[in-house]
Amino acid sequence: MKTGNKGTMSFLLPKPNGEFLNLGIMGGTFDPIHMGHLVTAEVARQHFNLDHVVFIPAGNPPHKDKNLINSADHRYLMTLLAVVDNPFFTVSRLEIETKQSSFTIDTVRRFFEIYDYNKLKLYFITGADAILDITTWKDYKELLELCSFIAASRPGYSFRKLKVIFGPAFPEIIKRVHLLEIPAMAISSTFIRRRVAQGKTIKYLTPEPVEQYIHKNRLYLR
Repeated sequence: MKTGNKGTMSFLLPKPNGEFLNLGIMGGTFDPIHMGHLVTAEVARQHFNLDHVVFIPAGNPPHKDKNLINSADHRYLMTLLAVVDNPFFTVSRLEIETKQSSFTIDTVRRFFEIYDYNKLKLYFITGADAILDITTWKDYKELLELCSFIAASRPGYSFRKLKVIFGPAFPEIIKRVHLLEIPAMAISSTFIRRRVAQGKTIKYLTPEPVEQYIHKNRLYLR
């Protein structure tokens, strides 16, 4: 996927019949990407009738110590290996090729620079727990105006938690957030890194090409 000019992601053009382009964005460190990410993206794609889901590995995550995560190229390549067999998934280097910190609002604005504002319907896919901190995100009010959020949760997660926290003071957040239960949400990148460091198997926790890449490049052994 190209980046850096108006033609970025040009293969995802608005439909010629005037309908919205329903596009999902899934941002994250992806260190490494795992089955939980992929199941979440696929369930969201089907449930919300998304035309594509774009995975965007963070270049410089503002809330992460860059010395504790793998290089952007490693994380990008693992994500690419994980999604290559799904025609509805793609990976963007949009944030990786930006030297500044990777803020969600800047990425979302970039999408609306590329596409016709009136023909793009954007969904940002993230974890339900992350939504609890949304008021700390950069320009969060504008973000809520530009896109809806798909809050992925483990089965049994109560939406009441969000309503109690945001309902009275921030009703606009509740209107823009859609809770979606994902069976595989118990898997995490932290869990996978720990297992690799301990010499334990990670088979079926992440796609096989990603597993092979991790072992070949001796990632997470430190």
